[in-house]
Amino acid sequence: MKKHNRKPVPHQPNAAETYAARRGDIARLMDVLQMELDKHAEAAKADPLNWGRTGDLGKVRSDLIDLVGFMSGMDREHVEAFLNDAE
Repeated sequence: MKKHNRKPVPHQPNAAETYAARRGDIARLMDVLQMELDKHAEAAKADPLNWGRTGDLGKVRSDLIDLVGFMSGMDREHVEAFLNDAE
């Protein structure tokens, strides 16, 4: 009689577990983003004539507008209008 060496099937996370894990990842990434923004601000303060850092924030802002638009279902123009209302 042959013995079968079957490996146990690894746990496959369900949708709720995967959602929770990804939400946790996003929260950690947002914390890291805040830390990086703080470091970036210190560097910009030390070199206030450097437009490169301003450009960096333009890229981050643009990407965040796209992310907010994606998550909210809003068009990019609506997100930008929301930002302009705050000024």
